[in-house]
Amino acid sequence: MAKRILIIDDEPDLLKVTAKRLEASGYEVVTALDYEEAYHLMIERVPDLILLDVVMPGKDGYEACNELKSAADTRNVPIILFTAQPDQRERLKKNAKFIAADDYIMKPFDDDVLLEKIKRFIG
Repeated sequence: MAKRILIIDDEPDLLKVTAKRLEASGYEVVTALDYEEAYHLMIERVPDLILLDVVMPGKDGYEACNELKSAADTRNVPIILFTAQPDQRERLKKNAKFIAADDYIMKPFDDDVLLEKIKRFIG
């Protein structure tokens, strides 16, 4: 059975392109435009890894990450945060120990770098 990756991002084009790239690498991919939609998908089946955008409407990536890492069902699911915002890069670097994410990557990201990060966590 393929490892399942949940991508949460409010940019539909990024979701589509990233999903296709990951599916081509053998992963099952589920996408959500916001945390609320993602939460409902996780009730059905907890993913093996979550790619989570930092800047989103409603609950931002930091809040969502901390909530996921606090919940019994998802606390052990690796989370990779991503953002295109340069100011968020500094926040991620400076506050890494306070942010529950397992890793982060900057948009636009290189496919090979993203795949390396994913493979480190779920093969």
